[in-house]
Amino acid sequence: MLWTFVIIAVVVGLWYWYEGGWDRGLFKAAPGCVCENLNADQANAWLREHPETQVLDVRSKGEFEGGALPKAVNVSIGEEGFETKVATLDRAKPVLVYCAGGFRSRKAVAKLKELGFKNIQHIHRGYMSWKPDSQP
Repeated sequence: MLWTFVIIAVVVGLWYWYEGGWDRGLFKAAPGCVCENLNADQANAWLREHPETQVLDVRSKGEFEGGALPKAVNVSIGEEGFETKVATLDRAKPVLVYCAGGFRSRKAVAKLKELGFKNIQHIHRGYMSWKPDSQP
């Protein structure tokens, strides 16, 4: 039993170490650009202060139909043509991207940076961290 706990603790610790390193590189913005990793409360505040923000949900269609942020557009990162569909968004306007837990949306952040988006906001821990009763 003790070994099970130790193994789980090590795996969780390694994940947080890996994720932290990934985030340090991913959320580094080029000069003149913004790339932020926000918690759910910060994302909520961001949306209130920046109503022009494009909200991008990169989960599957089924996940999206089960609930989503207000004004969200669903373009699954797993679908063919993701880059082409996302490229139709306005690169000059801020975009807030999320998935269920934060892994797929991190991949989307990298793609958005490659496509030249200048202001990217990301919900750390994704839709699972969003509290629909206390947020819009």
